[in-house]
Amino acid sequence: MRKKWTLWILEIVAVCLACLILIPFLMILVNSFKGIRESALFGLSLPSEWHFTNYKEVFQQANIWRGFKNSILISVLVVVCVNLFASMAAFIIQRRDDRFLQGAYYMFIMGLIVPVSIVPTIKLLGDLHIKGTYFSLIMYYTAVLLPFAVFLLVGFMKSIPRELDEAALLEGCSYFRLYWQMILPLLLTVLVTVSIVVMVSVWNDFFGPFYLMTDSTKWTIVLQIFNFVTMYSTNWGVVFAFMVLVIAPILIIYLLLQRYIIDGLTAGSMKG
Repeated sequence: MRKKWTLWILEIVAVCLACLILIPFLMILVNSFKGIRESALFGLSLPSEWHFTNYKEVFQQANIWRGFKNSILISVLVVVCVNLFASMAAFIIQRRDDRFLQGAYYMFIMGLIVPVSIVPTIKLLGDLHIKGTYFSLIMYYTAVLLPFAVFLLVGFMKSIPRELDEAALLEGCSYFRLYWQMILPLLLTVLVTVSIVVMVSVWNDFFGPFYLMTDSTKWTIVLQIFNFVTMYSTNWGVVFAFMVLVIAPILIIYLLLQRYIIDGLTAGSMKG
């Protein structure tokens, strides 16, 4: 009986936490169909008159398409870089019992804890003459998200038997071919998890592009919201419609692939 009561309490707490997360989304969605006066009240009630023209007005803005293009470009390239570099690093770190590589692994772990210092980052990008470019933002996100990916992949790779490597090398397989054709396909589950987490992190980030991207034509879609609010501060219905269009793609991807996220995180933790 006590166990049953505990489960009920946990379910109630879970429902309350879910409401805390879902209510803001519901407020944004409902108010995106309201007029100027109703949307300014930030209420949860249904609109007295549905204003679908809010979305039409958003699509008429050229900046939204440019913002989507920039976000997709940066997110996809960061996913490719993180998956490639993290999988190679994890392969070498896990397969070689080397003091130097163990130290490198601990440095990656420190990257999960130590916060990003934006001022030295801006100074470094300026010294390298790449500040304000797509390349600088891609490398910034790659450096920030690489420790998480390496940590997850190293833990998962411990489940792959070393005998597989030895058998392949005895057959004349090179190290690169071993990594590319044998190890990488076995990491597919975790790589999907890393890809989703990286995509969500890059898509939703505001501070990276805000501090590092000086050219407004290269702003991501999240920064376009910031610009959009200043333009339509008197019409929150249009602003909320813009927010729905920004949130919807990444939310759909997350909901469709959340099972892979859970599977990948569980595999990495249990097999590590």
